[in-house]
Amino acid sequence: MLAHLTPADGGLSLRPSPVAEPEPRPGQAVVEVRAVSVNRGDLSLLAMLPPGTRLGFDVAGTVVRAAADGSGPPPGTRVAGVAGQDGWSERVALDTTRLAPLPDGVEWAAAAAVPVAGLTALYALRYAGSVLGRRVLVTAAGGGVGRIAVQLARAAGADVVAWAGSAERTKGLTGLGAGTATTYAEGPAATGPVDVLLDSVGGDVLRSAYGQVVRRGTVVCYGNTVRAELSLPFDWGHARPGVGLRYLHLFDEMTRRPVGRDLAALLRLVADGGLDPQVAYTGDWTDPEPALRGLAERRINGKAVLLR
Repeated sequence: MLAHLTPADGGLSLRPSPVAEPEPRPGQAVVEVRAVSVNRGDLSLLAMLPPGTRLGFDVAGTVVRAAADGSGPPPGTRVAGVAGQDGWSERVALDTTRLAPLPDGVEWAAAAAVPVAGLTALYALRYAGSVLGRRVLVTAAGGGVGRIAVQLARAAGADVVAWAGSAERTKGLTGLGAGTATTYAEGPAATGPVDVLLDSVGGDVLRSAYGQVVRRGTVVCYGNTVRAELSLPFDWGHARPGVGLRYLHLFDEMTRRPVGRDLAALLRLVADGGLDPQVAYTGDWTDPEPALRGLAERRINGKAVLLR
């Protein structure tokens, strides 16, 4: 029997629970897990799901059994991938379309930090179209997705504005490529017009940031951490004619495309020094509570990774 981290008795408590060996489908490889990362979405699931539920999306490890259909890498290959909400386990079956080999020099923690955060940031920017020479505002820029989005937008030629919930959360953002890094309270006065808004907060932050978007600008929402209904200024259609509004859901994207190719590109950027996954915390897989609590209390500026 394998061990898997599952919700215990409410709150931010996890415990190892026994699970059977994975039974892969023909297009899945079995991976011996070496590192997992925690996303804010995991915290939401942890609060909602009953004890014993399997959790976890971001995985890095070594292939121990290749896919039966011949797709994907052979045994012994170091990989990262997106699991189907069962990744916090000693071994897991991963769709070969959702994993990518690790380039030499990419460590386990960095690899595990990339999949969900990196793909979300990448697809949000793709939804926005070309950002070369444009001004891009990233909210929640202090978190894992935001810090990657800042880097990718700057590398694509954008002038990046980063908003975060506190001055502490803005630390390091200018070093990642943001021309301006400020808090939500100070943002509107410090920002000025922007062509593109990437938002994962919702609520009042989205409304405030939307007020900075120029005519025929683009808004991409890829989250709603405040859990509020989408609300824009009452005159948004008149004051900002032609603004495009799109909503990104990563797991919908994964049903439409083999995300492993995009994940491989992101990992090559990490290997080449063009992308820092911003691993801000590493802990032991057997003691996940500090990582969970640090994320919940927004004390971790970047990604939290658990190593096995």
